[in-house]
Amino acid sequence: MSEAALIDVRLPDGSTKNIPAGSTAAQLAAAIGSRLAKAAVSCVVNGREVDLSSPLADGDQVSIVTAESDAGRHVLRHSTAHVLAQAVLQLIPGTKFTVGPAIEDGFYYDFDLPGGRTFTEEDLVAIGKRMSEIVEANQPFVRSEMSPKDALSLFADQPYKCEIIQRVTSGDADANDAGEVSGGDSVSVYRNSDTFVDLCRGPHVPTTGRLGHFALMKVAGAHWRSNEKGPTLQRIYGTAWESKAALQEHLVRLEEAEKRDHRRLAVEMDLLSFPPELGAGLAVWHPKGAIVRKLMEDYSRERHQNGGYHFVYTPHLANAQLFETSGHLDFYKDGMYPPMEMDNGTYYPKPMNCPMHCLIYRDRQRSYRELPLRLFELGTVYRYERAGTLHGLLRIRGFTQDDSHIFCTQEQLATEIGSLLDFVLSVLRRFGFDDFSYKLSTRNPAKSIGSDEMWERATTALRSALEKLGAQYTIGDGDAAFYGPKIDIDVRDAIGRKWQLSTIQADFQLPERFGLEYVGADNQRHRPIMLHRALLGSVERFFGVLLEHYGGSFPTWLAPVQVRILPVTSAHEAHVASLVTQLVDEGYRADTAVADEQLGKRIRAAKLERIPYVLVVGDDDVRANTVGVNPRGGEVQRDTAFADFLERLRADVREGSGR
Repeated sequence: MSEAALIDVRLPDGSTKNIPAGSTAAQLAAAIGSRLAKAAVSCVVNGREVDLSSPLADGDQVSIVTAESDAGRHVLRHSTAHVLAQAVLQLIPGTKFTVGPAIEDGFYYDFDLPGGRTFTEEDLVAIGKRMSEIVEANQPFVRSEMSPKDALSLFADQPYKCEIIQRVTSGDADANDAGEVSGGDSVSVYRNSDTFVDLCRGPHVPTTGRLGHFALMKVAGAHWRSNEKGPTLQRIYGTAWESKAALQEHLVRLEEAEKRDHRRLAVEMDLLSFPPELGAGLAVWHPKGAIVRKLMEDYSRERHQNGGYHFVYTPHLANAQLFETSGHLDFYKDGMYPPMEMDNGTYYPKPMNCPMHCLIYRDRQRSYRELPLRLFELGTVYRYERAGTLHGLLRIRGFTQDDSHIFCTQEQLATEIGSLLDFVLSVLRRFGFDDFSYKLSTRNPAKSIGSDEMWERATTALRSALEKLGAQYTIGDGDAAFYGPKIDIDVRDAIGRKWQLSTIQADFQLPERFGLEYVGADNQRHRPIMLHRALLGSVERFFGVLLEHYGGSFPTWLAPVQVRILPVTSAHEAHVASLVTQLVDEGYRADTAVADEQLGKRIRAAKLERIPYVLVVGDDDVRANTVGVNPRGGEVQRDTAFADFLERLRADVREGSGR
């Protein structure tokens, strides 16, 4: 073969691979190694993810996406969603299909079934069987592009697909539409049989035979375009993985997650409830839950006080003019509660604390010597979340944010962001999290305000802070808030799930909109930069995450009841009462259960409450001032001197709380 028939492509490690001209990404993977070829599902060419069938040109920068990577699993799941749609349309003629994206750990597809029918358990079994047959057939995924006119003709009997095509080609697309089809002058589609074709921008696995490790999980109701007044749809959720072992591991994790569901644990442990009289998405905290919440908030206050923050308080509602100035009425109105018309104006419950913190800053002239100025508030906000999205404490309508807003100079920005990252991580570690991941969210030009220069400066500062930390991070292209870019910090819990908790946002816009200024060393007026920072996200959601992370077994410093002392008989109750008093006087949360039931039953009840220490006192213990120690998850220790147990308790609480 002559040299003219060869091309060079660059790999992620900077090396160059010499391959025949006209080779595809799949052939490149095979040239690198058979193991990579078997694991490959798609590739990234010059920054754009495409199918393995894509031809390569001389000088292309290419990386192979493998099935076990996050990006590879996304491709597997999206491809499996297509197979799901194909199976449903074959089994239930007349079905109209809508969208079927990959989501975290799985996928779904929404369908409009004929005659208003709904999916049954028998349907799911039949659909799963047909999907397996499609996988076994090893059908190739074939991409093609056509004009919008031809695409509308192709999908003439599928009104939802036609609506997507019309929206995309008219320039009225949203993020969901863009996920379905690229748009522009042509419309992209994928076929994986002679009878099935779907809108999609791709990429997909080469053939359906690369799939197969999937499970259909449940059916749920949905609305077209999340509009509660729109058509009602049937949604099938599924999960798909690169191997049987990975699928089984996920299913086991789901079983464990069900055991840890904070809604169930909250009832079992008598922590909180959602009375229907309050309305959906609103909780009341019972005494034991309130104790844990207070401890979380007290720790947060202590750390902020020691970290140079100033405490502030702001009201729960404000005049519409405030939210017009901040821009929330322009960009966030759908997430706000309806206005209240009063004799002196229109008022809204606040969805955010930041506009009011801007008013505190603006109340008097500020000097550069005051900056950075760090304001902190445990501020309750109200957001109208759609009924179908509510989920215990994880998605509610009234919640409290541990909200901080830092006003600084441009010169202080990078240092302050770096300091914020250190502060956030140290607090999260104290609550028991130590596995973090980061996302840098960048501008969506269609849903943002401010100049390109301002956005670039803010994004650069956030990126620099992450790189200085040595953090690996992903880019959330277009995921930023309307007023500035942000860093989102995810934590991984005890069973491997990721939770998005903390956020740091750089904002040049609100200082501009509120006319915030400071007098610099040059005696001139300058505009400060504003950093938004919610560390726990919201107290309620963090509580729910923490409850599931620990499976209800809070560390001793956070446990609602730290010690329960049980008398063997009623003759020991007076001595037990004195021990409880001693613990309470030292600041510990201790109680007893009188001997009106068998000791074994009382011990089991304490274990169900997940109390860290259950102590038992009998005749010998009263005489020797000892206790039997039954630690949560540990071996029973008898004849322990009460003074020794007390020292053990002190060390446990001190180590857990960092005090």
